[in-house]
Amino acid sequence: MHNVFNLRKLYHPVQPTVKQAGKNVFYNEISPDDKLLSIIYCYWELKTDQILDFSFIYRVIADGCIDIFFKLDEPSESFVMGFCKNYTDFSLNNQFHYIGIRFLPTMFPALYNVNAKELSNNFWHLKTVEFETSEFIKNNFSGNDEISEIKNKLDTYFIKLIQSSNLFIDRRFKNAIDIIIEKKGVLNIVDDLNTGLCQRQLRRYFEYYIGGSTKTFSNVVRFQNALNIESSKNNIKYNYILNELGYYDQAHFIKDFKKFYGVTPKKVFRG
Repeated sequence: MHNVFNLRKLYHPVQPTVKQAGKNVFYNEISPDDKLLSIIYCYWELKTDQILDFSFIYRVIADGCIDIFFKLDEPSESFVMGFCKNYTDFSLNNQFHYIGIRFLPTMFPALYNVNAKELSNNFWHLKTVEFETSEFIKNNFSGNDEISEIKNKLDTYFIKLIQSSNLFIDRRFKNAIDIIIEKKGVLNIVDDLNTGLCQRQLRRYFEYYIGGSTKTFSNVVRFQNALNIESSKNNIKYNYILNELGYYDQAHFIKDFKKFYGVTPKKVFRG
């Protein structure tokens, strides 16, 4: 029974790697097939077009998502990165070509029946978590593949996978996620998430489907909304974001932002 909900309409996780990527390093996001839009936010590609003179530091900021990723020329080594409550830096070589699948919040555990809490704040060999998908990647990709071919292979695989899966999530939990997203992470967890679940049930669902606490996920959503505000407006003022997302304590906002991004908000926001 398919009982999923389309977070994509409300939530747009940002990975600002384009700003990080220097000369000869490129990052690209590709939308999946329409049948997958409620499950997969995007496929992504991170690559060099020539050998760099240095090792590249790739920063992943907190976005509430779970990703599968692999080196295109070494598909036998695939990984899954769980929900992270902090930013993460990866030290890459001076030449690379990575492909990733970014799942919308709750969708990886729902699809694979995996407890997201067991994946949180780290990355793992995919074969230890989901062997069949790791074998698919191992046997179907090579360094010669073009991005259009990669997309088609991934689309075909995941469409078949969801057609044979029982994607069911408790409606009360879905409603709680909807409220957090709609309120942009600015809410009273006890008063505003009155969806029929007690606090213990809610905590258990968040640990299983998200990989973190209700509060941490809400803070990540609020942080991501700050980035979306910044990217959607020209000459946005720092104080506007502070007020828009209910941060009455500037010090708290800066502390949260540095935890999720790795730098202060004033280094990111214009104006």
